[in-house]
Amino acid sequence: MDSILVHGGAELSGQIPIAGAKNACLALMPATLLTDGPLTLTNAPRLSDIRTMTALLQSLGAEVTALQGGRVLALSSHDLTNHLADYDIVRKMRASILVLGPLLARHGHAVVSLPGGCAIGARPVDLHLRALEALGATLELRDGYVHATAPGGLTGGRFAFPFVSVGATENVLMAATLARGTSVIENAAREPEIMDLARCLRRMGARIEGEGTGTLTVEGVDRLEGATHAVVPDRIELGTYMLAPAITGGAVELLGGRRELVAAFADKLEESGIDVAETEAGLKVVRRNGRVKAVDVTTEPFPGFPTDLQAQMMALLCTADGVSVLEEKIFENRFMHAPELMRMGARIDVHGGTARVTGVERLNGAPVMATDLRASVSLILAALAAEGETVVSRVYHLDRGYERVEEKLGACGARIERISA
Repeated sequence: MDSILVHGGAELSGQIPIAGAKNACLALMPATLLTDGPLTLTNAPRLSDIRTMTALLQSLGAEVTALQGGRVLALSSHDLTNHLADYDIVRKMRASILVLGPLLARHGHAVVSLPGGCAIGARPVDLHLRALEALGATLELRDGYVHATAPGGLTGGRFAFPFVSVGATENVLMAATLARGTSVIENAAREPEIMDLARCLRRMGARIEGEGTGTLTVEGVDRLEGATHAVVPDRIELGTYMLAPAITGGAVELLGGRRELVAAFADKLEESGIDVAETEAGLKVVRRNGRVKAVDVTTEPFPGFPTDLQAQMMALLCTADGVSVLEEKIFENRFMHAPELMRMGARIDVHGGTARVTGVERLNGAPVMATDLRASVSLILAALAAEGETVVSRVYHLDRGYERVEEKLGACGARIERISA
């Protein structure tokens, strides 16, 4: 099993290209199930989760071909042979549930295993199911599988989410494109990944209004066509690499980065004493002299501070001047990285959904273990600033969401390498 070895203390300087968004691509790929035409996705990230979704779609009979070294995905569902999303694939990744809505909308039936993924909370799929029921689906949970039917096709309906859910919004949005009549989705997620999915579906012929707001209106069409679509830049990768020079010192330009994707996060960085400037090629991040200032952070749905950047931000605040309070409002059980950071000398006190971080002048290298995707990269960020050597184990989590992290950071002067057991 691979580990990441980091020798801390090096300032970073250079450029890091930002890949296409993993979470956007994982929603865009199942959109192929809505049409028998070809769907081509450019700027695709090269990640293990993308390979898992590829395997799932291929198990349903879809054709998925990676071109240009994996940067382009050519998908076609002209001849699906199966409507069962099997546990052996679905258990690896929560986003697998996103095949449910498209299969049901186009074919009238689907059997999808309940999903797996990172252990960061229960994250039940009931909102997905309730939203699809509002479009006329009949659903039954049996033996760990969702059995869904709509023999006469889905019909337009109205559903108000009791709280914002990105995945459930994506599922019902895709399903609604082929439902008869008008569907209204209230309290919909507003994330850039939702907007990206809506843009792609519109290119395929869908009639969608309201993306980027809390209400989506979808006028169903008889069929969708093929299309070509560029995946939006990954705002979580962007925010992660913005933190690299913030925690080590130095200056790094994030190629392809856009401030509107991470506005609330960028505001917090600036509040802590980090310079964030827009350039012709992206965003440039520079740490001013001295330690960063302590700041308080509360995770919220977009456009608030992203939960997927909370662990990385904690790594920075471990070395801040003062006391910071981080409040996690999206997922329970998402401070599992805190004990590992404490092995490196961090002072963190966790009570329920709140973590109180008292900054120290310097962290120390130590052997640590990744517990989930974002926790893994938070430990690497902390290691970049730590004194001595850090080994981060169980980095298979890392490979689900970050491509070639050691190459990107190494190109900017980080002393980092992947080692095999």
